[in-house]
Amino acid sequence: MTNITITWMALPFFVGFIIYLIPKIDRFLALGIAFVSADYALYIFSGLSDVKDIQLLDSFGVSLTIDNLSGFFIITNALVTTAVILYCWQSNKTPFFYMQAVILHGSVNATFICADFISLYVALEVISIASFLLISYPRTDKSIWVGLRYLFVSNTSMLFYLVGAVLVYKANNSFHFMGLLNAPPEAIALIFLGLLAKGGIFVSGLWLPLTHSESESPVSAMLSGVVVKAGVFPLVRCALILPEVDPIVRYFGVCTAVLGVAFAVFEKDTKRMLAFHTISQLGFVLAAPIVGGFYALTHGLVKSALFLIAGVLPSRNFKELHHHPIDNRIWFALAIASFSISGFPLLSGFGAKVLTAKNLLPWQVVGMNIAAVGTAISFAKFIFLPHQKNEQTIKVNSGFWSAMVLLLGGLIVANAVYYEAYSIENIIKPLVTIAIGWLAYFLIFKKLAIKIPRAIEQFEHLIGLMSLMLILLFWIALTQLRLVT
Repeated sequence: MTNITITWMALPFFVGFIIYLIPKIDRFLALGIAFVSADYALYIFSGLSDVKDIQLLDSFGVSLTIDNLSGFFIITNALVTTAVILYCWQSNKTPFFYMQAVILHGSVNATFICADFISLYVALEVISIASFLLISYPRTDKSIWVGLRYLFVSNTSMLFYLVGAVLVYKANNSFHFMGLLNAPPEAIALIFLGLLAKGGIFVSGLWLPLTHSESESPVSAMLSGVVVKAGVFPLVRCALILPEVDPIVRYFGVCTAVLGVAFAVFEKDTKRMLAFHTISQLGFVLAAPIVGGFYALTHGLVKSALFLIAGVLPSRNFKELHHHPIDNRIWFALAIASFSISGFPLLSGFGAKVLTAKNLLPWQVVGMNIAAVGTAISFAKFIFLPHQKNEQTIKVNSGFWSAMVLLLGGLIVANAVYYEAYSIENIIKPLVTIAIGWLAYFLIFKKLAIKIPRAIEQFEHLIGLMSLMLILLFWIALTQLRLVT
């Protein structure tokens, strides 16, 4: 298992180099890497190696942990990357694009098995560079600025993270996640600040809407589907192995879920609404860490599909879309994804929401129910868009439908993960939640014309929020540790 894991981790970076040497087969090499990751995830799920801990380089790192939680995140990365490559198959993307996509894929995978803070830091920094290069790929002034803005915010947050990692090592002579418990409160605050910002969590994630909405659709699909989960996964892992950290992670899960939908229900731009809802859905992953892997899989498939669909809509403005009916086939794909993320039965979003609800603590229930209703309101905007049969040929990339079959088909197949969810009681509650959301949409939110101010998303304000979040995190960590002792 150790040799297989090391080979699997190194392969994307080697193939990324090969793509430049043999550019004519760039797409095939990139697709092959995604298939290898899918095979590795299936190997994990096969049970041949239940939980595997790998220790390299003694206490200095690298520590790896491979289990079913890793498997869910890895299979999500594999499916999303495959869908994006299929979507771009007949496009004019250069080998540089596929090389960066492969490197991004490999570095994201690395975060899903890391169990120490220093190797995680390296993986997260590689993700930042690869993401920046993909965001700025069009080479327009706007794309370059959006990419640099992402890179600056990411690097600033990771400076805080690195100081926290050093404090963990000072307290334990090890960078392992377990050392977080013996570290001082400021170490927890610094590390969590970096991960919250990297993962797009709570107010630390307000860099996300502009970045995801202004990137090209396939890049947005990768960012929202898997990249932000590189910051979320370590939080979930720490919550599972350190019960003392679990309440902190759950707290930010609820706050993030509510904050995201609070913006999403008022947003009039399709891609910005999806980006705000990414923030909210990451909150669902954190709210119940024990089932966060399954929810991450469901969200990754849905959000990647929605960003790819948003890229072929005739407009990004919901108001304009109401005056220009979309083609029935596009609407059908849009509706399936929207139904899933709203929690409708027969799609994996239903099972993920039921499983999450069953693992919430009593104090979380009200906030998560509000977030669930907000989700139904948000995606009613897509479900109730006018649509008609289009007699003309739809101008979409030839790989678009292949990507849709993979992602939307995955939502149906993934139902098997938690088929026990299909009971009368479990079915009624999500349907009532959706009905309330749709009713609120037609009676209230469809008629509102509130414009959300974007001042808080400006670069200088994002950096300022990090200081406030650091103070909040230090207070939470100090309070939680005192309660434990």
